Amino acid sequence: MKKVLVIHGPNLDLLGQREPKVYGRVTLKEINEGLRRIAKKYKITLTIKQSNHEGDIVDLIGRAKDKFAAILINPAAYTHTSVAIRDAIAASGLLTIEVHLSNIYSREEFRQKSLISPVAKGTILGFGAKSYYLGLEALLDLI
Repeated sequence: MKKVLVIHGPNLDLLGQREPKVYGRVTLKEINEGLRRIAKKYKITLTIKQSNHEGDIVDLIGRAKDKFAAILINPAAYTHTSVAIRDAIAASGLLTIEVHLSNIYSREEFRQKSLISPVAKGTILGFGAKSYYLGLEALLDLI
C-alpha cells in the first residue's frame, strides 16, 4: 500500500478561527477528514502531522525517505523563509506537492516568493481546502 506524508505548517491548527476572509472557515480537522476520505477511496495510507516548529518539519521530512512514496505539504509561513525545509525536501528525493489555501501571488509582496516551489513537483493554491484535495489527487496520479 502506498504511503503519503501530509505536513501542515505553522498556524494551520488555527484554521476556522484565523483570518477567515483569507483562509475560510474550514478547520484543519475537516481538511484531514477530507484527505482521509480520498485516501480510503484510493487505498493509500496517510500520515498527517502539523507543527509550528521548523525543526520538527525538517525532521519529519528527513525521516520520510524510506517510509513514504510522497509528501503533500502546506509549509504555510515557512514557504517564504525556510531554506531548511526546502533543503530537506530536495535531499529526500521524494515526490512533493506544495499546497496553499490562499493564492500567495495575490497577497502581500513578502508572501509572493516560495522557497519550496523549486523543489516541489507542483504547487496548487488559491482553492481553499480543495487545494489539499487536488494536491493529493495529483500525487496519486504521479505515484
